Amino acid sequence: MRLEVLGVTVQGIISDISLAAENEVVGIVGPNGSGKSTTLRCVYRALKPDSGAVLIDGTNVHKRHDLARELAALTQESQVEFDFTVAEIVEMGRLPHERSVRDAQAVRDALATVDITHLASRSFLSLSGGERQRVLIARAIAQEPRVLVLDEPTNHLDIRHQLEVLALARGLGITVLTVLHDLNLAASYCDRLCVLDEGRLVASGTPAEVLVPELIAKVFHVTAHVVRHPTTGVPQLLFDQEVTP
Repeated sequence: MRLEVLGVTVQGIISDISLAAENEVVGIVGPNGSGKSTTLRCVYRALKPDSGAVLIDGTNVHKRHDLARELAALTQESQVEFDFTVAEIVEMGRLPHERSVRDAQAVRDALATVDITHLASRSFLSLSGGERQRVLIARAIAQEPRVLVLDEPTNHLDIRHQLEVLALARGLGITVLTVLHDLNLAASYCDRLCVLDEGRLVASGTPAEVLVPELIAKVFHVTAHVVRHPTTGVPQLLFDQEVTP
């Protein structure tokens, strides 16, 4: 499924953002306040842009009545105020679909995928931050979307589960648009990166094309040394606090 962000502007926050993703993982990176989450909010319809459009397979998301079946979003604002069990939370991912025999299996599969089957009967509110994050990811997976939007999906997760969640997103074979702060994780798991700075798209391309010292210094104001991962060969960054003159 093809996702297109075409000239999206939200006054005072982002300006003329354009990007596309189709059956790949596209990461949005940039410093705090650069407009990353605002861009995602326009994609999953939490925010209507002042100009521009977001299309899924050529149709404006604001005109798609089936969007809840096609797109799932894990946001930084995802909260559960009532005391449901983990299984009940994950089952909520099935709400956009008509009830069917598939529901129970989809929930079991999602629980197993993020390694929380043993938590199924636990109270959601009793969980740690990392466990809650994995439950919310499982809920999105149970929805069986064709487009998955993830805003900082590795928040609260230990390194093992950070790697597992991003490997999982990559292995789904669907269109994934994700915001990540960790540039090395972004390089490892994203097919392409889009760099935002002060509300504008300043670079896009493969991690090797984007994560170069000159851009890192300009956007993040740190010196970066690029090395190659000894196993995968993807670029990884070592940082100095001060920008080299």
